[in-house]
Amino acid sequence: MVKEKSLKSGNKFGTRYGRKNRDKFAKIENSQRKLYKCPSCHAIKVKRLSTGIWSCKKCGFTFASKAYSVDKVSIKEEIADGTV
Repeated sequence: MVKEKSLKSGNKFGTRYGRKNRDKFAKIENSQRKLYKCPSCHAIKVKRLSTGIWSCKKCGFTFASKAYSVDKVSIKEEIADGTV
């Protein structure tokens, strides 16, 4: 018997849908479930709330980014006197 590579979350589909599709699904699902670095407090505590909406568990900062991963979020802090 041939030993198969573990697909982690892709294993729930069994032998259905093909190897490449299960690999792609596992890669996307693993990236959306891991913790990311907060652009505000720089703690590694950011989790996905829903599609494109991310929130830091430490400081409560909520922001929008890519659907399945956080990627270079630009934060504009407005100061009362009008400078950025």
